[in-house]
Amino acid sequence: MNEPFLSAKPIIQKLEEQSFEAYFVGGSVRDYLLNRSIADVDIATSATPEEVKSIFPVTVDTGIEHGTVLVIYNGKGYEVTTFRTETEYIDHRRPETVKFIRSLTEDLKRRDFTMNAIAMNIHGEIIDPFHGRLALQNRMIECVGNANERFQEDALRMMRAIRFVSQLNFSLENETKIAIKANAQLLQHIAVERIFQECTKLFQGKNKNQAIQFLYECNLWNYLPELKNHQDLLPCFQKWEINHLSEKQVWLLLLFLSKTNNPTGFLKSWRMPTKKISYLSKALFFLHKRLKEEWTIYSHYQATKEISIDVESVYQMIQNQSGENIEQKISEIFLSMPIQKPEEMKVTGADLMLWFDRPGGPWIKRALEMIEKAILQKKVSNEKGAIKGWILTCNLQQEKDC
Repeated sequence: MNEPFLSAKPIIQKLEEQSFEAYFVGGSVRDYLLNRSIADVDIATSATPEEVKSIFPVTVDTGIEHGTVLVIYNGKGYEVTTFRTETEYIDHRRPETVKFIRSLTEDLKRRDFTMNAIAMNIHGEIIDPFHGRLALQNRMIECVGNANERFQEDALRMMRAIRFVSQLNFSLENETKIAIKANAQLLQHIAVERIFQECTKLFQGKNKNQAIQFLYECNLWNYLPELKNHQDLLPCFQKWEINHLSEKQVWLLLLFLSKTNNPTGFLKSWRMPTKKISYLSKALFFLHKRLKEEWTIYSHYQATKEISIDVESVYQMIQNQSGENIEQKISEIFLSMPIQKPEEMKVTGADLMLWFDRPGGPWIKRALEMIEKAILQKKVSNEKGAIKGWILTCNLQQEKDC
């Protein structure tokens, strides 16, 4: 047993000292057995929320109606959740009520996949009533109990299953796959924001090609925002190896392949954050530009380093080119630039108005762009005096004179 389990052990010890059961559960145990990095741990206990609060001096009621109390210990927060069972689910997403119980096995029984229904005690011993370790060994995602029931309880579990295919490089157990296909239509009951979160995690995984194939085979593709209108996208995903692409690069590829005339609307349908929509819309512009012409120093500068890397990565792939060392090559280009963003110029619009004794207007934007290009092309150094001497000799009506 290692961190972060070691730091959390005192929580379990204190619960056990009061004659309660307590275990590490869920994703942290799964990732520990897979030798993956672990961000935080979850603890399940036979103690009720009120009993947990009576043991620890500092707690926060983060989800007390569902049995979860955040215990603050040594400056860190640990979610401690009471063993529970769940009644009828509503909207194929949330249980109507929960019932606190004293049985670990019954608590694990309500979980989604066998690999997430494993517990570990304070001594590092594994409690695995549903054979989750075997599923891990077989690199297989399978439901706890009846797969149809698990997905009808919470339809988002179908997206979680396929997200784990990508993240863990696992496959779907046959009955689980059949149940996803049979219940795919239930995904329409799930908030788009939650679907977007799962797709984002899926696109961050290393087995994206396989996961996207499962989205299609299990018919979930038809219930994803916009994609039901773009069945033709899948053959393109199958054509290319996209596992090496970053999450933003996959979204950019998806946006490009959609051939949409309204990229902002396409991305908004996913309830994507505004900042990300702006980023991807700008990246799409430069991808179309890249397909028509080679990069210049100025177009790299306009795009920014991050967008240049994303655009070139997608461009190289759709052109069936090797795409080797893209990040390194573009990083070297940016390192060679005298400036990398407008804020680094040693001149402002106020300087121009003073030098030319003219009021503000559209000419300032044009003049600043001329200066940017001149600095990037190393026609003038990025020093206020040098810029002043250069711009005063220019004909602002004819950029070619500079």
